[in-house]
Amino acid sequence: MRVVMFGYQTWGHRTLRALLDSDHEVVLVVTHHPGGGVYEKVWSDSVAELAESAGIPVVLRDRPDDDELYRRLDEVAPDVIVANNWRTWIPPRIFSLPRLGTLNIHDALLPAYAGFSPLIWALINGEPEVGVTAHLMDATLDAGPIVAQRAIPVGPKDTATDLFHATLDLIEPLLLSALAELGSGRTDFPQQDRSKASFFHKRSEEDIRIDWTWPADELERLVRAQSAPYPAAFCFHRQERLEILAADVSAAVYGGTPGRIFYREGDGVAVVAGADARRGRNRALVVTRVRTSEGKELPALEYFRTMGGYLTSSPA
Repeated sequence: MRVVMFGYQTWGHRTLRALLDSDHEVVLVVTHHPGGGVYEKVWSDSVAELAESAGIPVVLRDRPDDDELYRRLDEVAPDVIVANNWRTWIPPRIFSLPRLGTLNIHDALLPAYAGFSPLIWALINGEPEVGVTAHLMDATLDAGPIVAQRAIPVGPKDTATDLFHATLDLIEPLLLSALAELGSGRTDFPQQDRSKASFFHKRSEEDIRIDWTWPADELERLVRAQSAPYPAAFCFHRQERLEILAADVSAAVYGGTPGRIFYREGDGVAVVAGADARRGRNRALVVTRVRTSEGKELPALEYFRTMGGYLTSSPA
């Protein structure tokens, strides 16, 4: 089939690589200009460079809603558009132009976790599995009929980085399977159950700030979700920013006030957690590795020389 590829960052790069290694003909690539945001600098393999190295024409767009791009797409007459990590709205006249429509690849098990950073949100929320979905694009973001879907389990110590690499490996087999389904002439793909849909926003600085009223298990997952190269979860100690790089849930129960630096446990320091910690029924977050505001990484037992005091959500 003749394919136009819309994509960005490593997700788009891996999708284009899969297309180039297949029997399909990539006739045009559309990608974004390089961005300066923190999350755009993570997993930033260039779709444009890969396409150019393969001799494929490249169009740079932040939004694909202009007449010139429409004419270009009409001229190359694709059978299908394949999109992965395209970060702005694609209008109906574009996604409906190919005879087989537009196939969007999304790194979540739709209809849940539509939108942005689905792996991070899913890990924070304790989902037992994550995955990748190929669906036909319609007028609602990430809501079209599902063509193919694959899932993997989330392990008890998996980080967002682990899940990124695992789901990235699902892209090629999922994509080729979905294109085969479209090429077969099948059109009866199941609609998504919109009663089970959820939509998540882009992550920002506020989303990685530690709130010590969260239960320890949720905080431990937040730390794993913000694994390198993502920006680390952070709090404040003595009015200085402190990043939490590794943590566990305590074996013992600790009561008191959320954020209290309480007790040495194992290889770390137990910090009281949970809105109802005063009742003495909660596990603590055992912080095992930190990074200071100067960028120095330390074992928690080396950083916290004495117990007492508080970790807070703000420097005040």
